[in-house]
Amino acid sequence: MIYFHIPFCKQACHYCDFHFSTSLKYKGELILALQKEIALRADYLTDKTIPSIYFGGGTPSLLTADDIQYLIAEVARHFQIANDAEITLEANPEDLDKAKVDALRHTPINRFSIGIQSFYEEDLRWMNRAHNASEAEASIKRVQDAGLENITADLIYGYPLLTNAKWTSNMRRLLDFDIPHISSYAMTIEEKTALAHFIRQGKTAPIQESQSAEQMNMLIDTLAGHGFEHYEISNFARNGQYAKHNTSYWQGRHYLGIGPSAHSFNGRSRSWNIANNARYIEGITTESPVYETEQLSDDDRFNEYVMTSLRTMWGIDLEKVKVDFGSDAVQHLRTHGTLFVEQQDVEWVQERFFRLTSKGKLIADFIASELFIIP
Repeated sequence: MIYFHIPFCKQACHYCDFHFSTSLKYKGELILALQKEIALRADYLTDKTIPSIYFGGGTPSLLTADDIQYLIAEVARHFQIANDAEITLEANPEDLDKAKVDALRHTPINRFSIGIQSFYEEDLRWMNRAHNASEAEASIKRVQDAGLENITADLIYGYPLLTNAKWTSNMRRLLDFDIPHISSYAMTIEEKTALAHFIRQGKTAPIQESQSAEQMNMLIDTLAGHGFEHYEISNFARNGQYAKHNTSYWQGRHYLGIGPSAHSFNGRSRSWNIANNARYIEGITTESPVYETEQLSDDDRFNEYVMTSLRTMWGIDLEKVKVDFGSDAVQHLRTHGTLFVEQQDVEWVQERFFRLTSKGKLIADFIASELFIIP
């Protein structure tokens, strides 16, 4: 898998702590550096067949169609892109005008991830999103009208302005577009964001966990009633149209991250690029990439597998645990999972798979942390 981090945004959403710049000053140099990094780090992945490419950020829809073509062509020079590869572009609604969609239709992009977040004008302003409510609806329709049906859209819940009535309306309006995939996330407070500052200053109300839990349950029930499988904590799909790229993350497959702040994983170590555009470009240009590496112990790898797999509808596979980590790790899970089984937060399936119940999904991170092996 290949992930591109495109570190540019028109403006900063109040809740976002991803690495980005609101200046496009280095855009040209960055595109060249991304191409060069692919060549410099092509040996990181031993499997040269690429099942998915993902353009994330930031706001990848700020790239031109030619930018995207150049980057995908560079991947093809060093890897074999699978014939059925999923190639996803994250896009903000305001970028998807008719000309942009027409141009993107002639690139290898075959999946759009559209950051809707809300259909309410006041909510979008509160988040400091760059698009408005009419653009939210028009962007999806425009992509569909171009014959591009593989769409996922994001919604956010659990923030002070979002009443249950508004949340119900947001879900229904998105369902009306009949798209195959929906991602939805609870609003979280990241320490260095504008939203965290506003809450500390008393300018906006704090996030309420009870509201997030209630609205998550509403989401699960509503989407289940419209034929969606809840295949990962924040992701829902119809007809088995799971996101190939993200599913591969949760299943522990290897990936190469390209761009400032991008992470890579090869099974035994994890690396991440410097989160500074100018220094990233300089490092790549001089063929001295600036990144850090962490070697993963067996316990680290086990804990990561527990964290990611438990989030999915398939759960933890004890056969895989036995093969990868040994019988002691299996016994550890059985012992530490007993209480959660008794509390009906997790369940055994065929005595092999250990997965969350609907109740357990509300405390998934806590359950995972209690199942970790602590050296």
